[in-house]
Amino acid sequence: MKGILLAGGSGSRLYPLTQSISKQLLPVYDKPTIYYPLSTLMLAGIRDILIISTPRDVPLIEALLGNGERLGLRLSYAAQARPEGIPQAFLLGEKFIGDSPVCLVLGDNIFYGNELGEILKKGAQLKSGAQIFAYYVNDPENFGVVEIGADGKVLRLTEKPKEPASNWAVTGLYFYDSQVVRLTRTLQPSARGELEITDLNNLYLHGDQLSVRLFGRGFAWLDTGNHDSLLTSAQFVQTIEKRQGLKIACIEEIAFRQGFIDAEKMRELAAELSSTTYGAYLLRVVQETVRW
Repeated sequence: MKGILLAGGSGSRLYPLTQSISKQLLPVYDKPTIYYPLSTLMLAGIRDILIISTPRDVPLIEALLGNGERLGLRLSYAAQARPEGIPQAFLLGEKFIGDSPVCLVLGDNIFYGNELGEILKKGAQLKSGAQIFAYYVNDPENFGVVEIGADGKVLRLTEKPKEPASNWAVTGLYFYDSQVVRLTRTLQPSARGELEITDLNNLYLHGDQLSVRLFGRGFAWLDTGNHDSLLTSAQFVQTIEKRQGLKIACIEEIAFRQGFIDAEKMRELAAELSSTTYGAYLLRVVQETVRW
């Protein structure tokens, strides 16, 4: 399976912070925002990843992550001249996707929870159809909402309903089979002039090819799209890391534990940052080589 990280948009809700820098490069506590969705793809075992961002921001993100070789990844980049909806990522990435299934993650989404890696790896085994992930929220009217039957099957998807049928919000993480590009081409722009991810998911639903996985108690789904949520996300990460002494979304550690890089490469990465607490953490990880 391949991965697409959609890191586009102007980040206008974060002005003036984003007037000269990508919102995906703003810090969430001790790491750039983009580390978090990238780590989600890595935890799923995905190594071939396309990062989509604005023409201004692609060079900035590439300067940070490069081609991914140092992490055992294959990173490529594409520019989104104008944001025209989440499904546009599949049209921009058509050649990249080819005949492969693909996982799409939004660049401002953070996922955290016990056994998250195992859940993501199961999702990455998808061969046909689509899988979405839902999270219980207190304000479902602000999200795409999924209604689920007693048998666990998806009954209906609604975008920001005035009267939500449930409290289960669709998160910014999606697994699709190889027909996703073809189906995206059949979509028509909504009233706001964009292709809607809910419309794409409904095509799979109407074909009885859509499943949902619930992130219940013990999981956290956060985003960094505005000033309050950016601060809240940073405080959440700080609390966990300070309490446990373990980092969230440390992409070097994930690459090492996933077997993308070996211990020698991990020590090399740690040495590059030897004067920092981040580098000391990487060295500690490789020295302890503990199971997680």
